[in-house]
Amino acid sequence: MPSPDPDLQPVNLADGWAPGSWRTRTALQMPRYPDPGELARAEAELRTLPPLVTSWEILALRQRIADAQEGRCFLLQGGDCAEAFDGCTSEVISNRLKVLLQMSLVLVHGLRKPVVRVGRFAGQYAKPRSADTETIDGVTLPSYRGDMVNAPEFTAAARTPDPRRMVKAHARSALTMNFVRALIDGGFADLHHPEYWNLAWVGHSPLAGEYRRMVDSVADSVRFMETLSGQAVHNLRRVDFYTSHEALLLPYEEPLTRQVPRHWGWFNLSTHFPWIGMRTAALDGAHVEYFRGIRNPVAVKVGPAMKADALLRLVEALNPGNEPGRLTLIHRMGAGAIAGGLPPLLDAVRREGSRVLWVCDPMHGNTESTSNGYKTRRFANIASELEQAADLHAAAGTRLGGVHLELTGEDVTECLGGARELTERDLERAYRSSVDPRLNYEQALELAMLVVRKHGAGTTNA
Repeated sequence: MPSPDPDLQPVNLADGWAPGSWRTRTALQMPRYPDPGELARAEAELRTLPPLVTSWEILALRQRIADAQEGRCFLLQGGDCAEAFDGCTSEVISNRLKVLLQMSLVLVHGLRKPVVRVGRFAGQYAKPRSADTETIDGVTLPSYRGDMVNAPEFTAAARTPDPRRMVKAHARSALTMNFVRALIDGGFADLHHPEYWNLAWVGHSPLAGEYRRMVDSVADSVRFMETLSGQAVHNLRRVDFYTSHEALLLPYEEPLTRQVPRHWGWFNLSTHFPWIGMRTAALDGAHVEYFRGIRNPVAVKVGPAMKADALLRLVEALNPGNEPGRLTLIHRMGAGAIAGGLPPLLDAVRREGSRVLWVCDPMHGNTESTSNGYKTRRFANIASELEQAADLHAAAGTRLGGVHLELTGEDVTECLGGARELTERDLERAYRSSVDPRLNYEQALELAMLVVRKHGAGTTNA
């Protein structure tokens, strides 16, 4: 994890804000807990538990995002659609870290600039749903909202929201953070040996040869620098890694929102980089009210229904001082809607002079169901949205500064197409997600190479 950076000077304190002021607003996507007393006890326990991140790490990331806004680095944000409690294992965590490291190696090698690595983990245990309930064979139960809220099994006991799950989510997040920190501090990300990041099945990938050539090139470059200088380049033995999650369940986020010595304001210490989902981004809603008062860098998902004037009001509410590094806008339009939906938003924000980091999420707008009942995404549509985003930013005079992906280091078959041209029949082989389909290792690496090709062609720099 990063070392402390100098504190940013206060620019804009949120008027009339407190960590619990969101409770006066309409809170969408909240579970209905049957026992308010049990909920209050869980929140009280969370207030006594240690934070998961530190204020200086948060401020360091905020500076990195400010750098990305100016084109000095590129943000890679990725991980599971929804973490599962039983996925808190050394193999799952290390494989997820490996694929993000491999993607960042491709991006650093191709873009010739630093990459800000942000994982969707250590807190991504809650998910929004399109309906409050689910009906199967005439039985209606609450929808599964992630392991922080309830369990996926279709029984009344499993689907009843349980506030004790928030405490369990904190513990699982702490275990994940501890292991990630230990791996990174122990040299897991050492650029002297990027070949150690290979997953067991990488040799079967059609992209393996191209990736290994990059690995050899990086290793040769490191050895060349050390030969010239006559000493080891020690800062290549570790990287900075940050965490993020959708701060959906506000009764979990509020108890972990705290003041700290030597820094002004309030920090959400459950994660470095929380974001607001598209379903909870109402200007007068509880989530915007909560987010406007915390000092973390924050992000908002922006969909095809977003209008330019509404986006500008949202930007003003979340970053009234126009502070660098504060606000990221993650557009997720869909391959068929981005050409019509994104340009008016880019033009409006550019004309206003708002400091934002634009990031493309090419996953969520491209979800569909197959004839055999699987929820999936086509790699061709994911790639198309990413390519269109790069071109649209170039045309608008703005900068695409990052990507936001749902991916896993496991050998799953959840998204169609890609290097191995997965078909609908392949989905049956290794479909493991309980919520949204994720890119597997090969598809994630292929997408990183696509980003490099677009940037290399000079289409994404303002």
